[in-house]
Amino acid sequence: MVSVRVTAYSLSVVAKGETIAEHQRCFTRDQIICNPWHYLSVLEKKPGALRHGIPFQNWDLPEPIQQVRKQLLKQEQGDRAFVDCLLLAKDVGIDTFETACELTLETGVVTSSIVLNEIRRLTEPAQPKELNAGHHLQLNEEPKADFQRYDHLLGACNVH
Repeated sequence: MVSVRVTAYSLSVVAKGETIAEHQRCFTRDQIICNPWHYLSVLEKKPGALRHGIPFQNWDLPEPIQQVRKQLLKQEQGDRAFVDCLLLAKDVGIDTFETACELTLETGVVTSSIVLNEIRRLTEPAQPKELNAGHHLQLNEEPKADFQRYDHLLGACNVH
């Protein structure tokens, strides 16, 4: 069950107390306002819609993303490649996607795998610092091999 909340400037769809969609209102005739991010599921099935679909034709993306898009669309299966980037970008955010595109453009080689790799590098959790406490620890007594302890443990396992 959803409810629609209409204000003078926007239309919101609310489910379970959370806004799941919000659109700016349009008061002119014969004008379509689309949020391309809402149509990514269409691109999963039909990546060619990226070139000709109404929501994607005038998509105002940041310049680095537009440059990557332009270069990817020149490649074979470029539509699918850019859609894969967009799908990951939906989860990580447009700013991270833009930074990944900037880094990819700096390499001089633009492929979707490089963009996806940059996104993953930017979003992976920081690795914990390696502790180097070994140089402070000193072994005072060399451990002795005690096979009788092993035999004792082995005997305890065989008891029914």
